[in-house]
This record gives sequence, structure tokens and C-alpha cells, in this order.
Amino acid sequence: MPQGPRPSFNNNSNNRGRNPNFRREQQQEHRTNRMIRVPEVRLVGENIEVGVYRTEEALRMAEEQGLDLVEISPNAVPPVCRIIDYNKFLYEKKKKEKEMKAKAHKSEVKEIRFTPNTDDHDFDFKAKHAEKFLKDGNKVKTYVQFKGRAIMFKERGELILLKFAERLAEVGALEGMPTMEGKRMIAIFAPKSAKKKMETKEAREERIQQPKEPRPAAASSEGKPDQQA
Repeated sequence: MPQGPRPSFNNNSNNRGRNPNFRREQQQEHRTNRMIRVPEVRLVGENIEVGVYRTEEALRMAEEQGLDLVEISPNAVPPVCRIIDYNKFLYEKKKKEKEMKAKAHKSEVKEIRFTPNTDDHDFDFKAKHAEKFLKDGNKVKTYVQFKGRAIMFKERGELILLKFAERLAEVGALEGMPTMEGKRMIAIFAPKSAKKKMETKEAREERIQQPKEPRPAAASSEGKPDQQA
């Protein structure tokens, strides 16, 4: 008895043949236009009346504006869509991500070493380096290294670190008073944000420019109306 062709259990090629957008759907971050197959969607955004629409109607509205229907919240019920230029949306999204990545900065801890006998020239040289580190968003760990009998001069080390804190006050904040760890006296500085500094400066200038209100004159008995009958 002749046997017919065996059924094929590999339906991947058949399924992809039925849906020409299969590969595109797998690669796109969002479903757009005819890829959106739910019966209705919630439209949000500009130039439309926010609300729930039949998907076909939403597609028609997008086509009339020469834009795309883009699914931005697929898990909502119904899914949330916007009518936008999808290519422009992707371009701006990638541009923003690139800018954020460029601004992202991995904070490091930079170390600066002093001795109890650090002179003024060396102090200024290291202060300039610390200022640059803090402006770049890094923390600065400064320490005074005591060797041998120099441990007797802890006060000198503390004075150096506090003087250093005063020098860096515009760009860095001392996280705590200097502390001893073994033969080192350590102080850590954190960068001050540029935004905070700017706001402080603007507030100071505004306070200076703001005219002072005259104090109300003291009430005089001469100016009071005579309450006697």
C-alpha cells in the first residue's frame, strides 16, 4: 500500500513564510504599525485626544499624519501606543544614551601623600593635583606618613591636613576630621557638585542684589488717635 509524504515537524520555515515581518519583529525594540495585532490600544501623546481606540483606527490616524503607531507599553491593558516618527524617535534615543554614557564617570579614589615636613612649594603642587582630581569627580584620600620618631609630631600632620581642607574648600568637602590609621593620619575629600556650587553662587548674588526692605517705623504715641471720648 503506497504511503503518502511524511508530515514535516520543522515548521519554523513555514511560520516565517506566513509572517514576512518575523525577523524584523525579533530585531525591533518596539512593535510598530501592522506588527501591533491587539484589537485596541490606548493612545497618548501630542496632537491627539488621549483615550482607547480600535487598533485599525489608530493606524489610520498615524497614516494620515505620515507617522508611525509605536507600542511603548506592551504590558498595559490595553497596550499604550504613541503616534510618532519612529526613526526620529530611535535616533534621539540613541543620541541621548550616547550623551549619558559620555557623561558617566566612574569615580576613583586618588591618593596624595604628605610628610610632617612638607614645605610650601610641595604643598601647593599637591593641592593643584587634588583640585583637578576633585573637579573630575574623584575622591581624594590624603595622608601624612609618619616614620620613626616623626610619630611624635601628630599635631603637625593634623595642621597640614586641615590647611589642605581649607585650600580645597571650593571644590571638595572634608568627609570627617583626620584620623590615625597605623602610622598614617588620613583625611578624605569628596567632590562638590558643580550644580550645587552654581546654585550657591546664584543665591549669594541674588541676596546681594536684593534691596533690603526698610524697617517699619516704631509706633509713636503722638501718631495714635485720641481714644478719649
